[in-house]
Amino acid sequence: MEYVQTEAGLRALVEATAGAGLIALDTEAAGYHRYLDRICLIQLSTRNRTFIVDPLAVAALQPLEAILVDASTEVVLHDADYDLRLLWRDHGLRIAKLFDTKIAAQFAGEPSIGLASLVEKHLDVRLDKRHQRADWAQRPLTADMLEYAAEDTRHLPALRDILYAELERLGRLSWAEEEFDLIVATQGDVTTEDREAFLRIKNARDLRPRQLAALRELHGWREDVARERDVAPFRVLSNEALTELARRMPEQAGGLAGVGGLSPALAQRRGAEILAAVQRARAIPDDQLPVRPRGPRRPPPDPALEARVEQLKRARDDAADALGLDRGFLMPRQRLEEGGPRPGASGRAPGWPSTASFPGHLSCGYCSRPRGWLALRGSVPTGISIAGAPRLPFGPPGRVGRPPPMPPH
Repeated sequence: MEYVQTEAGLRALVEATAGAGLIALDTEAAGYHRYLDRICLIQLSTRNRTFIVDPLAVAALQPLEAILVDASTEVVLHDADYDLRLLWRDHGLRIAKLFDTKIAAQFAGEPSIGLASLVEKHLDVRLDKRHQRADWAQRPLTADMLEYAAEDTRHLPALRDILYAELERLGRLSWAEEEFDLIVATQGDVTTEDREAFLRIKNARDLRPRQLAALRELHGWREDVARERDVAPFRVLSNEALTELARRMPEQAGGLAGVGGLSPALAQRRGAEILAAVQRARAIPDDQLPVRPRGPRRPPPDPALEARVEQLKRARDDAADALGLDRGFLMPRQRLEEGGPRPGASGRAPGWPSTASFPGHLSCGYCSRPRGWLALRGSVPTGISIAGAPRLPFGPPGRVGRPPPMPPH
């Protein structure tokens, strides 16, 4: 393992890996400890060398772009979404060609898709998970922490080869590659700050509007303190404590006593700020108080719809079992329910696309990841019939609504 902490070392890494054809990638972040879930290490492995880049020491990582966006270099990750979002957000880095071992394992019908499970099963290597929740922003890093990080990419090339061969044997390599392409095409999507996050705190629904305003102010205060201290927000004050403070809406310091998770020391240091947040909520005019948005009213029971959904579910279950795939991975129940809408005059839900039905053939499924439509073309054994079931909103074989390819970078 080679530890890269200088710009010269980074340039040497790029020269050493240029033309490798395959490079495994992983990142270590510090979201469990720090306010921002920023990248603190980048691990890279070819088939015979492993590098660890310290982005806290080497600020300019653009030289890595030369290997990551090389269309002839396959970048191997396990569960790529998270790492790719952080690489783009923190350093403006993207990749051109992906092989995701988690998705490959799902299409291969692996019962356990965690990296440690797959490496132990196929390579007879047991990964050490002692540092899974380490603070990767701390410096210096210990030798065993660096070795732990290196293990996350060191075995990915060999695991990739095994899963690639299995997908080829099953005739499903193109299924996985289609999902890989979709992840590459959408890797620049980054979630923006969520101003309504306080509404999703447990038990927030039980609060009255004025108390909900207090929760919003307290949540904002906690975010400010966490950002100032560079710690994860829950390390400032728990969600349970925020909810209890919002319910009480204390006016005096004595009202802070007995709130679970609010220590006397924190109450002494930050009590005035907490009371000020509650006071701001008291001053908000009634017509400006936050209101929990109401979801769509649940429609009345529809026996015909429920029968169609169950019919689709049976077809999905039989097809998944025949293919050896997880049923929810092939298509979550929510998508089955969307595939059985109340028909309009045309025989399908108004506005839904006309599609080809699939007697004896499963034409499409939805990946369990919140990515997009995924064509899962696989023959369904004789005897699985969905005659009379509503047409699904998937279109002909192939992905519907496929995003445009990644622009040149």
